[in-house]
Amino acid sequence: MNIPGRGLIQLEHLVSDINGTIAVDGHLLEGVPRLITELQDRLEVHLLSADTHGCQSQIERKLNLKMVRIQPGGEQDQKAAYIEKIGAQKVIAFGQGANDAAMLKKAVIGICVLSAEGAAVETLNSADLVVPDIRTAFQLIQKPVRLVASLRK
Repeated sequence: MNIPGRGLIQLEHLVSDINGTIAVDGHLLEGVPRLITELQDRLEVHLLSADTHGCQSQIERKLNLKMVRIQPGGEQDQKAAYIEKIGAQKVIAFGQGANDAAMLKKAVIGICVLSAEGAAVETLNSADLVVPDIRTAFQLIQKPVRLVASLRK
């Protein structure tokens, strides 16, 4: 997509935090499996988790995806490094916690998702865009003209 003031962006990867973003209290939000499945023909989906609630294997089975385990301590740096490793200029990232702030800042498009767990102010300030819920975040990928309209300068 061509975003005036930002240039041509070709997304290849969606990187998302798990808890607080696509899941609450260790349980996937309703509709998330379908939304992820619908995007897999366009983007490679990467899910990052410190497995706060011990539900990583259950979520992996429901989504038929292997998640990337973030180790305790320095989570923000680990997530940012992961974005750099796969190519930040081709990544759209979703998150809401303080440990997601650097990840959103590194990604070519970082989206802060408001959730039942709230959103860290640091993460809000690091995002390119803030959305009211995860469904809206996925809709922006499905309808990229909305992204262009919101991010053009």
